[in-house]
Amino acid sequence: MTGTATFDFTGKTVFVVGGTSGINLGIAQAFAAAGARVGVASRKQDKVDAAVATLGEGALGYAFDVRNFEDVAAALNDFAAQAGKIDVVISGAAGNFPAPAVALSPNGFKSVIDIDLMGTFHVMRAAHPNMARPGALINISAPQAVQAMPFQVHVCAAKAGVDMITKCLAIEWAPDDLRVNSVIPGPIDGTEGMDRLAPTEKMREKVVQSVPMKRMGNPEDVALACMFLASDAGRYVNGQILAADGGWVAGGVTLPM
Repeated sequence: MTGTATFDFTGKTVFVVGGTSGINLGIAQAFAAAGARVGVASRKQDKVDAAVATLGEGALGYAFDVRNFEDVAAALNDFAAQAGKIDVVISGAAGNFPAPAVALSPNGFKSVIDIDLMGTFHVMRAAHPNMARPGALINISAPQAVQAMPFQVHVCAAKAGVDMITKCLAIEWAPDDLRVNSVIPGPIDGTEGMDRLAPTEKMREKVVQSVPMKRMGNPEDVALACMFLASDAGRYVNGQILAADGGWVAGGVTLPM
């Protein structure tokens, strides 16, 4: 984590939902490296245990399904009880699979809505009473929130909803001394999502060439965006959708079809 020295989260508590793999694990590790006490959560206990082992002394892990509000609330309540009121909550649980709309079952559409959209609301709602004041909440969105894409109607609908949750809560919770923002990662190398989107070298190169900065990102790029929003440097930033994507959305997303 070469850039995390820019930020100091010593004495802060950070909870990352979905923080056991990929982008979200990178976010959790960056906050831990910057001195925070970190909690992570995902559905599988073995992944939770493996992630916690990388996060240093005092890290805590929880296995739950974001679709179950009671389990989400129980975990956040426990983390706050053990670690203290939570300074930063990052909601990153997500589900995705490419599917043409004519072949997408209603259950498949609902599954992504339940994980991405309902899951985000569950995390935000359960976090509110456990937050330190001031506090920061960050939703991990996606380019699909702002850019229509083929084979992604379920994800586009869900992530657009996530960003509206962000904006609505930013307005409602500002008087509670809580800021709510979203981060949109671009194409991030070495992640499951990128491997699905571009499984061949030719497809990877097409993605790279569609990014104005002519490179894929890495988890640290997204982590630094989150750390900015969670830090005093972002203390007047609220209700914003910040793309850490090398200009991908601004330049017009090109998918490797």
